[in-house]
Amino acid sequence: MSPTLVWFRSDLRIHDNTALAAAARRGPVIGVFLRCLPQWQAHGHGANKLDFTRRGVAALSESLAGLNIPLLHRDIEAFDEAPATLLALARELGAEAIHFNREYPLDEARRDAAVIETLEDAGLAAHGHRDAVAFAPGELLTGKGDVYGVFTPFAKAWHKAITADRLALQDAPEPQARLSVDADPIPELPELEDTPVDGRLWPAGEGPAADRLERFLRFRGRHYDDQRDFPAIRGTSELSPYLALGMISHRQCMQAVMAENDGALADGDAGFTAWVGELIWREFYQHIAAGFPRVCRHRAFQRHTEALPWRDDEAGFRAWCEGRTGYPIVDAAMRQLVATGWMHNRLRMVTAMFLSKHLLIDWRRGEAFFLRHLVDGEFGANNGGWQWAASTGTDAAPYFRIFNPTTQSQRFDPEGRFLAEWLPELAELSPKARHAPGNDLLSGVDYPAPIVDHKAARARALDAFKNLPAA
Repeated sequence: MSPTLVWFRSDLRIHDNTALAAAARRGPVIGVFLRCLPQWQAHGHGANKLDFTRRGVAALSESLAGLNIPLLHRDIEAFDEAPATLLALARELGAEAIHFNREYPLDEARRDAAVIETLEDAGLAAHGHRDAVAFAPGELLTGKGDVYGVFTPFAKAWHKAITADRLALQDAPEPQARLSVDADPIPELPELEDTPVDGRLWPAGEGPAADRLERFLRFRGRHYDDQRDFPAIRGTSELSPYLALGMISHRQCMQAVMAENDGALADGDAGFTAWVGELIWREFYQHIAAGFPRVCRHRAFQRHTEALPWRDDEAGFRAWCEGRTGYPIVDAAMRQLVATGWMHNRLRMVTAMFLSKHLLIDWRRGEAFFLRHLVDGEFGANNGGWQWAASTGTDAAPYFRIFNPTTQSQRFDPEGRFLAEWLPELAELSPKARHAPGNDLLSGVDYPAPIVDHKAARARALDAFKNLPAA
């Protein structure tokens, strides 16, 4: 029997992998991974995400080896080389079909459509599967037949339409007979502009992902709703990197929640249901990418906000990037990002709103900086979060909602523990003083005064939004 190819992308796992399971039911399987460093870098992905991907592919290759499934590795320069590369590989191996799990941002969707067309024109079968979402874009629509542009009604529709079969788990395939094809070694990354963070912070693979899910649900899940906004507390799942690269599936997460929450997703424990809501947010942004492709072209979701008069402030942008704004909660968060490749979700909102509202710097610059450093960087969640903070996106924060960084710090880090961890120059100050140290407390301390006054910056942002043309 001829082998079937499985093209792995952001689904680096053998358990509950729709494409892999479908291919294995047909017969022998050969895996393939196409590394596309130039285009990934052109899309803005930096060293942390690229290194985590490489280590994830290596872990996947090991897991597949246990099933006697070889993983082949090919380098391509751009997505448009994928169809010819996969066709050539299929012909070389005598494969008659390829399976893959669909991706929904614009360039990825176009690439997948081109692969299907090329292989089918050559007489081969190409199967794209719904895997990363419970509902493919277009399946959940408003009463008028439109794509949802607001999260809450989307989430209500999701909960109303979800069925057991959409969340059913698929086992990893049974080991197959050994093939005459050997797996390829996973190449190291070339020298990159940035040095990746220590890989021990983010061990790659299904095992570490499953361990984090188990620990989160056992020890922190029931407190998630109460603790998720406090960066000094380890109150979040820290699963975003693993979800972004498919080292764990949303179905595995949902099933684990139901096992702890009497079979419920929308009701029951407030911590679990709040976390389920975050998983649905991730799916919502995939629908946005597919249904409103302008957001994939660096465009604002709210069209009228494209007229915003963003400021050209290189000194301010550099201070924000370096964690030297003089607002401790902003600076501590930015230093956490650069040092670890990750930032607490509450602080992603605070820092994004500071750049886009206090400094009135184009949100796209911040979006790109985050993507360059985030180990969990993915288009949907990153773009959606930035546009929310900048009041240009779906469910956008009202333009007059402008977080006061100092009060955010006082509310969510009341003892200044997070500040002391990431701003050691302020650690000797009293917890109360760390949130907004005055000049009298900074004598001899290498920490800047605020680069902008909150009240003045807020007034400037309000004026900019008030003067926009009507939506």
